[in-house]
Amino acid sequence: MSRMKDLYNNEVAPALMAKFAYKSSMQIPRFNKIVINVGAGDAKDNAKVIDKIIEEISLIAGQKAVPTYARKSVANFKLREGVKIGAKVTLRGERMYEFMDRLFTFALPRVRDFKGINGNGFDGRGNYSMGLKEQLIFPEIEYDKVDKIRGMDITFVTTATTDEEAKELLTLMGAPFAK
Repeated sequence: MSRMKDLYNNEVAPALMAKFAYKSSMQIPRFNKIVINVGAGDAKDNAKVIDKIIEEISLIAGQKAVPTYARKSVANFKLREGVKIGAKVTLRGERMYEFMDRLFTFALPRVRDFKGINGNGFDGRGNYSMGLKEQLIFPEIEYDKVDKIRGMDITFVTTATTDEEAKELLTLMGAPFAK
């Protein structure tokens, strides 16, 4: 069992139970999944870009990424429906906790001038989204093999019903929110 899952079961869940006075242990917020998404506008011209993105995300997540496709045609962007424009991976269970551990303990502290993650990324229903400017902060990515620095969106989907519960859950799990 991963360190983060032990942390959740032994410390975070009892702390949340006490703070929010839940009547049942099933009311305690938990993580459903983490979704990592990379969009690439230049992929419509060069199909090899998506393959490189999928390779990098798969290294970071420890699970194979899948391409995402344009849903609509947009003439101003020279984009056609059905063209590959990015990649995503959905992590659940053990891989989700492993990724969370690596993100909070190794990757985020490597961000230049890091003061904490923005606390305004909640959606009102207990889910949190954050963006990263470059994939180089992950130790799995070798600097020499990167063709272009790309950002990514990371979404934490929880069972929390309010933003306050979700923020407390993430904070107790070790998310470094800015003060």
